[in-house]
Amino acid sequence: MTNIIVGTAGHIDHGKTALVRALTGIDTDRLEEEKRRGISIDLGFAHLEHAGFRFGFVDVPGHERFVRNMLAGVGGIDLVILVIAADESIKPQTREHFDICRLLGLRHGLVALTKCDLVERDWLDLVRLEVAEYLSGSFLENAPIVEVSSRTGEGLSELRDTLAAVAARVPPRPAAGPARLPVDRAFTLRGFGAVATGTLWSGSIRVEDELELHPGGRRLRVRGLQVHGGPVDTAVAGQRTAVNLAGIAVEELARGMTLATPGVFQTTRMADCLFRLLPGAAPLKHRAPVHLHAGASETVAEVRLLESLEPVPPGAVTRLRLLLRDPLLLLPGDRFIVRRFSPLETIGGGEALDNRPPRRIRRAEAAARLKSMELEDANARLERFASESPY
Repeated sequence: MTNIIVGTAGHIDHGKTALVRALTGIDTDRLEEEKRRGISIDLGFAHLEHAGFRFGFVDVPGHERFVRNMLAGVGGIDLVILVIAADESIKPQTREHFDICRLLGLRHGLVALTKCDLVERDWLDLVRLEVAEYLSGSFLENAPIVEVSSRTGEGLSELRDTLAAVAARVPPRPAAGPARLPVDRAFTLRGFGAVATGTLWSGSIRVEDELELHPGGRRLRVRGLQVHGGPVDTAVAGQRTAVNLAGIAVEELARGMTLATPGVFQTTRMADCLFRLLPGAAPLKHRAPVHLHAGASETVAEVRLLESLEPVPPGAVTRLRLLLRDPLLLLPGDRFIVRRFSPLETIGGGEALDNRPPRRIRRAEAAARLKSMELEDANARLERFASESPY
């Protein structure tokens, strides 16, 4: 089967968790507080096999207070289900979640109009028009819009088939090369010890493999693997994977760490990037502190503008340097999200171009260097990095 990671996105109480439960039979709200309050607080996970695909669902919280948890889960998804309640239409977190999906470079997805049993046909048609207008010019401009009701079951069969049709256009993740698994959850399993879970971004992991934990570089043995709740000997890119690790306590694991093939990667505290500021954000100033989200990790960063010291205007694309408070496994090509330091709100995002940029370089030269790198293919960029290396 082809493995596809599906993420939900949308406003609180628009039925993301109920939809995943109706599709898969799995309740992704696992915390006692979530069940008591009736809202998702942290990431939830489910799976479904349909039409030759093994879908791993990452269900995200919709409340604005838990956007940081949402960001820890959407970095590794292949396609998104944008969930919009028919009785409320587009709301603030619909917009913020969709901005995040666009900034992360997602290219595939669909829209689920939930709670369609609560509204009249005329109203539903108006909501479809509003949604189509909102998505115009985005990667979901021509995406399917499926009307569903998690309560009555209406549209669920069509949604599964549509999900498979969209998944057929998703390119496979690279199963060759180094393994890389950003950790989004860690816990203890009685009789087994520490377990780290996440979406395997690339490569493969086998039982008894040795993995390197970033940051820190600690090497750990894989005691066991599970994919979608079942034991396996090998996990491959594109699968939700649970890794049972030997020689480490669960207290030493945390969301935002990364398990990877040993001796391949190094963390960084500085990266040169291509950055897009959202049209609705305030101008971004030189040396502004921000929250940086990449993969499942979060840290504080300082913005260093390269093209001009004038504040970046709303909607602009620029090149900048990020100085990170904490070491981070951020590789060229990785996408990231930036949130304002205070008040907390998503203001933009971009792509890391160089995670080992020259420290002693003029701003104008650094900006010109990044412009050249944007036009280079992987081989030319590799040649550049090798020629700049001091070794």
